[in-house]
Amino acid sequence: MSYTDEQICTHSFDTPEKHHGAVSPPIYQTSLFAFETFEAFTKAQSAERENYVYTRGVNPTTEILERKLAMLERGDRCKCFGSGMGAISSVFLSLLQKGDHVLFVNTIYGPTQELVEHLNRFGIEHSFAGEEVEADIQPNTKLIYVESPGTMTMKVVDLKSISTIAKQHGIITAIDNTWSTPIFQKPLTLGFNLSIHSLTKYIGGHSDVVGGAVIGDEELIDQISKYGFQLNGSVMSPHDASLILRGLRTLPIRMKQHEYNTLQMINYLKTKEEITSIHHPSLQTDNPIVKEQMAGFSGLLSFELKEGAFEKVTLFINQMKVFKIGVSWGGYESLINAPIKRDNASNLEAQGISPGLVRLSIGLEGPDLLIADLEKGFQAVQTIKSY
Repeated sequence: MSYTDEQICTHSFDTPEKHHGAVSPPIYQTSLFAFETFEAFTKAQSAERENYVYTRGVNPTTEILERKLAMLERGDRCKCFGSGMGAISSVFLSLLQKGDHVLFVNTIYGPTQELVEHLNRFGIEHSFAGEEVEADIQPNTKLIYVESPGTMTMKVVDLKSISTIAKQHGIITAIDNTWSTPIFQKPLTLGFNLSIHSLTKYIGGHSDVVGGAVIGDEELIDQISKYGFQLNGSVMSPHDASLILRGLRTLPIRMKQHEYNTLQMINYLKTKEEITSIHHPSLQTDNPIVKEQMAGFSGLLSFELKEGAFEKVTLFINQMKVFKIGVSWGGYESLINAPIKRDNASNLEAQGISPGLVRLSIGLEGPDLLIADLEKGFQAVQTIKSY
């Protein structure tokens, strides 16, 4: 039987009949599970990744969330973690060893790059692919790691092509799918082995919880659970799992509203002479790759101010009242940020990122209010020529 995304997010695996009719699953806020006999305990402990023994393993509340996410992504299993970086690091620490090579495709979340640079100490290498991914595969490439849309510039890459190439070379593929959520993109159906999420973003949706998840086939997730989860200890608490389950119930409808608000904002940004370019996949709808692999568009976008520099970007951002200045994205609130610092313009340009780039996370306040807020920033930068 097939289920719609809406069914999965709302009712799948909730089993109210097991919980006195409670439509919201209970929070099993416990560190351990006791047994009536020592024989039952030792039997459960021998298969700890399948039984309730200790919450640094399997917990009933977290398990409901994992089953929902696995079904949404069309994967066999899911493992949830205490943060998005907990999920990402578990993949690297579980699947890689000394002498292995990671090939990054597209622009990648900064802390992920920092993690693999740290792993250089342990003999794990990495590099970034150019336009032809296959040409950059090395004999020791073990993992191809992708973001699509990519960090900051929101570039979209061909996931089916990458997964096909990887299979031909016996390479594992993983993608950070946080931007799209499983509502708008399902990489496992395009041949990827693993799909990773920061649950802190859209899936949680309310900026009140931190979490991560990895979804994939049974064998890989079991390996990640054994090593990257249980031994690394990035455990999601049952209370956090309950908060994310709450957010998941409204994910489909929230994503539609984020998309609508964002498209209105992009139409406004197109009218601004102070902008040289706007980055969002909705502007690439004539691209067959976008049409094939994406069912919609989330609310994270960026644009480039003309002659942008630290002082100009700062002046623009400091005018905001509705947009809050801060890290992260994907919550109900609108956020504004930029990668520029006082001393990193040349580094950004080397990465193909404009010093004038401004990133927006479009929330649920409504386009008119957000447009009025941005207008104050554009009026401010009109008073200066450049720095």
